[in-house]
Amino acid sequence: MNFILIFQLLVSSFYAREKLPVGQIITPQGEILISLDPRTPQHRDSFIELANAGYWDSLTFNRVIPNFVAQGGCPDTPAGFTDPEYLLEPEFNTELKHVYGAVGAGRDDNPGKLSARCQFYIVQNPQGIPRLDGDYTIFGHVIKGMELVDQIVAVKRDARDEPETPITLDINIIYLSAEEIAALKGAQ
Repeated sequence: MNFILIFQLLVSSFYAREKLPVGQIITPQGEILISLDPRTPQHRDSFIELANAGYWDSLTFNRVIPNFVAQGGCPDTPAGFTDPEYLLEPEFNTELKHVYGAVGAGRDDNPGKLSARCQFYIVQNPQGIPRLDGDYTIFGHVIKGMELVDQIVAVKRDARDEPETPITLDINIIYLSAEEIAALKGAQ
């Protein structure tokens, strides 16, 4: 019986030390950390791939709207996104909602509800945006830095909701334990 207890403790200790990928967005305002949800693996893996490739490091938060979202990545083009390399099938999960701090992807005027993988947004509305549920894929949640997102959407912007002073992105993947992620979620 002691052997089983020792084995269970060793296994739980191993998993407690396992590190999970977390999105790190460094802006002039500071650091934002995003837990990446395993229930949307295509979107999570795409975010990790593009972050590790340095894809966003020359881009900005290009659309910021108070009580709505802060959107980053490549800006929309008049032709839209047609390159299949930059499109992802939707991964809707009824447990993942557009609540304050949710991180998602998707495109407007898009019958297939595909996501442009080069874009992402962070829900800044404190009441959330339930009308987006089922139309845009949620793949993460801010666990640190929502006060920075609030600052970002409050900057002066032009008629297209683009910040007058660019808010640059430096996006990386860091690894934290489940306990570290839970502690950050609790502090948020």
